Amino acid sequence: MPTYEYECLTEGHRFEEFQNITEAPLTSCPECGSEVRRLISGGAGFLFRGSGFYQTDYRSESYRKAEKAERLAVTSATSSDSGTTGDSSGKKNDSAGKNGRSSGSET
Repeated sequence: MPTYEYECLTEGHRFEEFQNITEAPLTSCPECGSEVRRLISGGAGFLFRGSGFYQTDYRSESYRKAEKAERLAVTSATSSDSGTTGDSSGKKNDSAGKNGRSSGSET
């Protein structure tokens, strides 16, 4: 059975009513007795919890082993490449030379 949301036209009270789909909509507010209107709701979303809901849940054992091996290969390749490029001394490259002066005439 669906849950319908209603709003009181006089006071603005909002409430939900658990009704059968074939029942007539409510006409009066349970708090003040004035007229109500049924609101359009976005509905409820689905939450898939646990195993068995995703394509990857039913992968074969050989697929999972190959995926794990590939992941390890990529991880080890990126960790071994991480220190080989660039200047690792941490010194700033000063193209102007010592004392901050450029080679050439001074003005």
